[in-house]
Amino acid sequence: MLGIINFILCTFLCTTLVNAVTFDITNREGGPVWVGIQGNPGHPHLRNGGFILNQGQSTSINAPDNWAGRFWPRTWCDYNSKHCLTGDCGNKLECAGAGGVPPATLLEITLKGDAGLDYYDISLVDGFNIRAFIEPVGGSGDGSQYSCKRAGCLADVNTQCPDVLRIVHQGQTIACESACNKFNTDYYCCRGQYNSAQTCDSRKWPVNYPGYFKGKCPDAYSYAYDDHKSLFTCKASHYRIQFGA
Repeated sequence: MLGIINFILCTFLCTTLVNAVTFDITNREGGPVWVGIQGNPGHPHLRNGGFILNQGQSTSINAPDNWAGRFWPRTWCDYNSKHCLTGDCGNKLECAGAGGVPPATLLEITLKGDAGLDYYDISLVDGFNIRAFIEPVGGSGDGSQYSCKRAGCLADVNTQCPDVLRIVHQGQTIACESACNKFNTDYYCCRGQYNSAQTCDSRKWPVNYPGYFKGKCPDAYSYAYDDHKSLFTCKASHYRIQFGA
């Protein structure tokens, strides 16, 4: 009986290992980054949703090969209160299912999505706090511009952030808010009568704030319906994520 149990356990673990997708995560910022992770509904929160990477540190985590969720950097975090000035998930190190408070740079991925492809992107829809990228290591695609390439925002968005969108701490701009988060209107948030690609066009907004983000980071989502030039696909079992440049 014990032999059967061991065989079943070994089969399960081996299958899980074979089917795992690896994420290598590195911090190239000038200080610590508290990584936040949130699985989509029905998917686990890897590492219970968070951990600290000090400057120059790297770590690897495995996810089921059909995992879907997001990663984001939390910055200016206090070790005692566990509160972060950007990307906070409720004054705790491990977010355990909680999302990040905007503004924060988001890295989103769905493994084995439509047609078995991985879909991934970097999003500034919730604003920007620090530079980041996600890219497959190897993988197979069709060779097009958005196939198996790096999705990243490596520009210094904070330095030239529009004044009205700046988050300032100790005289330093530490994040750049989205127009939706700042003004909370239907057209800036693409909701209500503006809840479609046809009616939510940032070029028709009173101020085209997404144009600023898009100008800095052309491959990143800048608002809700900005997916025609921001969504990447690949088939890969290994991804790199980097915070900072």
